[in-house]
Amino acid sequence: MHPGPHPIDDGLVRRLIAGRFPQWAGLAIERFASGGTVNAMYRLGDSMVVRLPLVEGGAGDVAAERRWLPRLAPLLPTAVPEVLGAGEPAEGYPWPWSVYGWRAGQNPEAGALTKPLLLAEDLAAFVTAMWSITVPGAPKAHRGGPLASLDASTRAAIEELRAIPEEGVDCDAVEALWRDALRAPGHDGPPVWLHADLMPGNLLVDDGGRLTSVIDFGCLGTGDPACDLFPAWNLLPPAAREVFREALGVDEAAWKRGRARTLSQALIALPWYRTRNAAMARNARHVIRAVLEES
Repeated sequence: MHPGPHPIDDGLVRRLIAGRFPQWAGLAIERFASGGTVNAMYRLGDSMVVRLPLVEGGAGDVAAERRWLPRLAPLLPTAVPEVLGAGEPAEGYPWPWSVYGWRAGQNPEAGALTKPLLLAEDLAAFVTAMWSITVPGAPKAHRGGPLASLDASTRAAIEELRAIPEEGVDCDAVEALWRDALRAPGHDGPPVWLHADLMPGNLLVDDGGRLTSVIDFGCLGTGDPACDLFPAWNLLPPAAREVFREALGVDEAAWKRGRARTLSQALIALPWYRTRNAAMARNARHVIRAVLEES
């Protein structure tokens, strides 16, 4: 998925657990299939999960979650990962890793939501709570800067997609939308706390389609609130999208920035993941369609 992933297998995870947490050494360990691209996930017994970075860039995410999740969890209306153990480099594995409590649920899928309007309300409640946090000392969010900071990579992705006609992306239309978004007013208020990666793979819903947990806070920090509008286009159908927008009360400029940010991520993801990760590529295609249909 990414250049230079560290090899991880069941044996390595068993040795890491035995060395760091001998009290859990006898528990079953099983690789958990995931659409994620930065971390490997292993079930540990019935109630825990081990999360290990596959690449060096994921090591910072581990440290961020250890520091901030215990402080943010009491302030949020939705369950988030609970860090139960802090693993360290060992057995030839070079980065920190963590053990979390297992969160039950399934990832929602665009086009197959059972209660989209209620899910939109749940997501808006979570985002509102994130924006309301006042805990000091936050880092800058991974995607929290000005929209213009994404310009070069977005335009490069559009040109790359022009060379892949079988994807059927209307590159002239997305380029025009991107140019228009760059002219929108930027965020002129103080930065707010963000999850900054509200992709369907980082959300869990129950059998009734309601939000039960938000996971993977590796990109968290402060920045433009438009960064947490991603679910509007990567998950929600039009009617639920309006519920989400109304509940958040965002203005036209913020909505336009959020739509453009979501589009940018999809445009960059599609050329890379189209032959590497079916779930990520499928979501990127969905976002591009949703954004063009709305605009």
